[in-house]
Amino acid sequence: MNILFSSTTESPGRWLPLLEQALPEDRFFLEPRGDIDVALVANPAEGTFAQLPNLRLVQSLWMGVDQLLHDPSLPRGVPVARLIDPGMIAAMSETVLAHVLDWHRLHFRYREQQIERVWQQLPQVMASERTIGILGLGELGSVVALALASLGFRMLGWSRRLRELAGVQYVAELGELLERSDLVVCLLPLTHHTRGILDADAFAQMPEGACLINVGRGEHVVEKDLLAALDSRWLTHAYLDVFENEPLEMGHPFWRHPSVTLTPHAAALTEPRTAFPKIVANIERLR
Repeated sequence: MNILFSSTTESPGRWLPLLEQALPEDRFFLEPRGDIDVALVANPAEGTFAQLPNLRLVQSLWMGVDQLLHDPSLPRGVPVARLIDPGMIAAMSETVLAHVLDWHRLHFRYREQQIERVWQQLPQVMASERTIGILGLGELGSVVALALASLGFRMLGWSRRLRELAGVQYVAELGELLERSDLVVCLLPLTHHTRGILDADAFAQMPEGACLINVGRGEHVVEKDLLAALDSRWLTHAYLDVFENEPLEMGHPFWRHPSVTLTPHAAALTEPRTAFPKIVANIERLR
């Protein structure tokens, strides 16, 4: 097969040696051509798909495919496969656990005290006294929810489909989850139903003093509403990895906000060493 690797963000040097070794009978290209069978893509250049008339499979190099689905040149009738990467799932779980424990153990407060040279112990709260709500119980959300449940947190989950997970209570209504959660983790896919789902109304439903972790998509959050909730101290802190516009513009108030911890869309990166077998398996299915 003829396989195109097209990405404005992923380095072919990290992927192609693994793929070429696993698929020695196939041919790999870095530029579009008319006889391409499979496109391996992550943020492909604009108009890439229009140059692939014989395309048979679009394989994303990332778990999310929302950007691909909005590409007007994406050919109809060609399967689009997202990438379920075990390494990325593990990394996302580690990131969310780190943020949850930072907030739960009040390390974000102790950092503030260090700057002010304040020596003061803060009240200790047990994990069993905290309720954490997970928005999205897919491949990522389920693993994160189970990991947090194993630490003793009371876990709630909300998703499009009913999911039964040990130690995680499924909640059918979003409002109920928000009202009951001391901390909310957003791991939703981006759809027209979930865009802007975390707005002023959502934050008002959360308990005073609650926390938000968004590692889903930036468009899930209405940023001006989140800033208002933080400025009023209704929410104590927000851990943000994704933003409406990336990279985050230099003048954005999130950069210097005392109640925001931000990372540059780095909560979980695709790991070629654990991801390439999934790609190979899909190409063999196509073959």
